[in-house]
Amino acid sequence: MPELGIRALTFDVFGTVVDWRNSIAREISIWGPKKGLDVDGFAFADAWRGLYQPAMEKVRQEQIGWVSLDVLHRMNLDLLADEFGLNVLDETDLDHLNRVWHRLDPWPDAVAGMERLKQQFTLASLSNGNVALIVNMAKRGRIPWDMVLGAEVAGYYKPQQQAYSISVDLLGLDPNQALMVAAHNGDLVAAADVGLRTAFVRRPTEYGPNQNLDLEPKHKFDFIADDFLDLAEQLGC
Repeated sequence: MPELGIRALTFDVFGTVVDWRNSIAREISIWGPKKGLDVDGFAFADAWRGLYQPAMEKVRQEQIGWVSLDVLHRMNLDLLADEFGLNVLDETDLDHLNRVWHRLDPWPDAVAGMERLKQQFTLASLSNGNVALIVNMAKRGRIPWDMVLGAEVAGYYKPQQQAYSISVDLLGLDPNQALMVAAHNGDLVAAADVGLRTAFVRRPTEYGPNQNLDLEPKHKFDFIADDFLDLAEQLGC
């Protein structure tokens, strides 16, 4: 909005733009039996996602050197092998399964809302996903990014401040000229600490029907929206 001086929108991706849980559960439920797997797709998706933050924390704490999220996802997949019977898969199949994160579906409102927002603002991912992952996901799901930024480009995983500050700097903007869009309170608090404007978008089923976190904004954010279409309306797009 001109009066606010916002020129770019930066987005969290997993859970905010794309529906990781249903996407992974659906693929493992369809593809898995063809490979000899008998897996509860939702239990598998939840378990895999549950290892996401602990794996990145090892990088943040410099317990391991920098590696991409694709590498961390594969490390986590290997940890789940015994629990979910993944040992029946060969290396080609494991690599294909690991890249399910490249094939996540956008939420139903995401692309249409972003197309409206793109008419007025620069749209950039600000995700912990690596560049190839975000690009492949965008190509498949027609997600209209102008730029791919975030962890791999900055060399830091969110919520480290450099993930936000370096991304905004690459846009040639001051932090208060960028609006961070996310469905997660913690992500927005970290972005606000760097000076970004903030927009909380509700995704009440990201973690399934019994979700009990991030249902509502817990802090004072600049915008609160039900979905991307609502956000576009609020931003005059």
